[in-house]
Amino acid sequence: MEPGKAICYSGFREGQSPESGVYPTYEQVKEDLLILHNHWKYLRLYDCDEQTDLVLEVIKKENLDFKVMLGAYIGAEMNNFGCPWGGSYSEEELTKNKDRNLNQIQKLIRLANEYPEIIFSLSAGNEALVHWTDHYVPVDNVIKYVRMIKAGAKQPVTFCENYVPWLDQLKGLVEEIDFISIHTYPVWEYKNIHEAMEYTKQNYYSVADKYPHKPVVITEAGWATNSNGRGIDPNNVSQDLQEIYYNDLIEWSEKEEVLTFVFEAFDEPWKGSQEPMEPEKHWGLFTVERKPKKVMEKLFSNI
Repeated sequence: MEPGKAICYSGFREGQSPESGVYPTYEQVKEDLLILHNHWKYLRLYDCDEQTDLVLEVIKKENLDFKVMLGAYIGAEMNNFGCPWGGSYSEEELTKNKDRNLNQIQKLIRLANEYPEIIFSLSAGNEALVHWTDHYVPVDNVIKYVRMIKAGAKQPVTFCENYVPWLDQLKGLVEEIDFISIHTYPVWEYKNIHEAMEYTKQNYYSVADKYPHKPVVITEAGWATNSNGRGIDPNNVSQDLQEIYYNDLIEWSEKEEVLTFVFEAFDEPWKGSQEPMEPEKHWGLFTVERKPKKVMEKLFSNI
């Protein structure tokens, strides 16, 4: 895969969320993609939901030059009692999740075949194998999904996961996928801005050096701009610090030719707790009102 500017995109605005089933409109998605158009070549989408249908439709109808990494969102197929924010489900819920997951994988394959000129790679899931996840799926089941996707679609297949599980428990999965996708978040691991880029490199090379026969892509890396103190020291996040990390990350990625998806395009108020300063809500390079944060001010002085 050729390196290029890459970004994670989800368009939920105030009052919209996957839980409520209130999705962005065609015009809202179009507005977002026109902001990102010409500045990013690659988009990463996490889920085969109604929003994804619209994103692909907008790209095709408006003739936008994007290449999409499309993911299936797979929910918990097993309880994970170690998850601090709830990884426990009834047997009925787990069974429903398995049915939904199968539908997600089947839809992923269908969309891949419907939009082969737009969708350049496929992910069998997102952060479902790490020890803290609230949607744990056994690795053998993920391997089955990967095999289904490879049998049904032509695009290269991956799985998007925090860098840690790749180092030991996912060796079997590595042999099934076409490339490895890692997530690295120094600020979640209490690193300050002076340690951040070095830590990102360590995370990347710890996986890349272990599997020299497989390409490694970074599918999430970013820096929050606010925190209520939950998991991230509020002194460690700001628009100034986001700008420093982003610029360092892009400079290194381009120099080393590592495809790196920045997390993320726009702030998403539906995420995390109800507290306004919840860090999950504040990773965007743009605010939820689509205004550029400091890191994007020079590029987008016209918005």
